Amino acid sequence: MKIAVVGGGSTYTPELVDGFARLGTTVSELVLIDPAADRLEIVGRFSARIFENHGHPGKVTWTTDLEAGATDADAVVVQLRVGGQAARISDETFPGECGCVGQETTGAGGLAKALRTVPVVLDVAARIRARARPGAWIVDFTNPVGIVTRALLDEGHRAVGLCNVAIGFQRRFARMLGADPAAVVLDHVGLNHLTWERAAYVDGVDRLPGLLAAHVDELAAEVDLPAEVLTALGNVPSYYLSYFYAHDRHVRQARGAQTRGHRVAEIEATLLEAYRDPALREKPALLGERGGAFYSEAAVGLIAALQGLDPDGVHSVNVRNEGTLPFLPDHAVIEVSARAGAAGPVPLPVAALAPELAGLVGHVSGYEELALDAALRGGRSRVYRALLAHPLVAQHERAEALTDRLLAAGARHLAWAR
Repeated sequence: MKIAVVGGGSTYTPELVDGFARLGTTVSELVLIDPAADRLEIVGRFSARIFENHGHPGKVTWTTDLEAGATDADAVVVQLRVGGQAARISDETFPGECGCVGQETTGAGGLAKALRTVPVVLDVAARIRARARPGAWIVDFTNPVGIVTRALLDEGHRAVGLCNVAIGFQRRFARMLGADPAAVVLDHVGLNHLTWERAAYVDGVDRLPGLLAAHVDELAAEVDLPAEVLTALGNVPSYYLSYFYAHDRHVRQARGAQTRGHRVAEIEATLLEAYRDPALREKPALLGERGGAFYSEAAVGLIAALQGLDPDGVHSVNVRNEGTLPFLPDHAVIEVSARAGAAGPVPLPVAALAPELAGLVGHVSGYEELALDAALRGGRSRVYRALLAHPLVAQHERAEALTDRLLAAGARHLAWAR
């Protein structure tokens, strides 16, 4: 099986490579694709050493030529960051000028990222489709995953969105329970970066109530929320819900503080220097601070399932709603636990969402519809409507001011905004 990774020059790629080296025994070739030749060379050579270190029989190759790299691929992972860390820092900065949270995947920063990312991913996907094997899957790890996955599906691509939030909870719950992670099945539901863990089944028994009773303070700290929130909801929200449930605190804490993008840029520089060392054959500990814990396990498991190699595995993925959440349109993209096979992921049955969950999901799903329209067609009025619809903005004066700042900050990547 040939796997292509678009955005393979990322400093995070060795995490994915390590997963395939340890778990992806059917991979004959892993090709890394990136236009940044110097960076790709460093990451590519280090990735090859990781495969060798694990004794994997497959080969790691790298190229700046998208068409060549995608030729005959059985699956393609797309992990792009249009504009690099500089654009991320902007996304995390300009919303604060209007009293809103600055975050790269939600709110005004998330919209800015969607506007510059969706057109690029669609162009990449069209070129992949012309060269990859018939029926090849596109696994999207590019944020905002829900919006990007919806764009890919609307264009007819065989695509599924992937996020590492659920597998992180699965591993955490398994550790607390002393269970095999594979035995823990989550009732994971919502939208990308707007999800809740409503149950954690082991042998058909929901163990989440016991976990909340015994570990609520630890779980609350990990999702950056007061324990009272988890107790009131009776579930464990994604840590991205902290931007909604504790919005004003995040705005206060961000004033004068280093953005996450600044920190990641520092980490990347250090990692690239480490990767140059020909003696380095294992991913360094610092890579764990880069983010995306368990991404490699999630990606390897999902790709194996989509190739028909693990028909019983459960994966948390971004897919068409198609009636799963009856209050959303069928064409909306949701994030749920699903069984995945060669025909694609099939969501597990989902019980009705509580009003406080359904209301927020419906609100943000409406915003995502408008965000995708703005990304595809451009125009100041579409950007404004999307911002006005977002629950973290939702006020005319803020939406007006954020629209101006977003367009000014992103003009380099938005031809229609120049």
